[in-house]
Amino acid sequence: MITVIDYKMGNIHSVQKALEYVGFQVKVTNSYQEIVNSKGVVLPGVGAFRDAMRNIKELNIDKAIYKVIEEGKPFLGICLGLQLLFSKSYEEGEYQGLDIFKGKVVKFSKSVLIPHIGWNTVVINHQSDRIVSLFKDIPDNSFFYFVHSYFVKPDNENIIATTTNYDLNFTSTVVKDNIVAFQFHPEKSQDFGLKLLENYKNMFFNSL
Repeated sequence: MITVIDYKMGNIHSVQKALEYVGFQVKVTNSYQEIVNSKGVVLPGVGAFRDAMRNIKELNIDKAIYKVIEEGKPFLGICLGLQLLFSKSYEEGEYQGLDIFKGKVVKFSKSVLIPHIGWNTVVINHQSDRIVSLFKDIPDNSFFYFVHSYFVKPDNENIIATTTNYDLNFTSTVVKDNIVAFQFHPEKSQDFGLKLLENYKNMFFNSL
């Protein structure tokens, strides 16, 4: 069983279906107790950083996320679910994030079309066996589906697992300990996206 957190910020259904396709049993919930009792947690989301953090705090989900991560359970962030893990965002102001990773969320420059939407390639950082396992049978520079106007700038570059170029090279995947998070949408990225979720399952859940 893996829990998908529903904090009223969209795209839950497609994430649930993709996870079920690769073999997960999925529970969608915003219950603190159900989140902390689950074997793994997924934080998806699309929309505004400020609204997401407000909903997460009002529903007491932030405390559940901290507990899950502290206990070493697998945690997966997707799109906005990646950005929320960082210290702060400068989306329409300045807003505090979950601060699990030090760093900030900033907007693409005006020299490119915003939002960055559609298919783009990811360059895999082969610095660790875990990243290699996560992207097993997925060629470097494979295409994944993006929809975002802001991107993360981690203070610790060692957590960067993939980068993508859109006016500049930005972080499109982070991996650290029990946390994996993608800026792109694996659930919308067809065969390679499903393969990535399958690899994630094999990495973290086969021994459970």
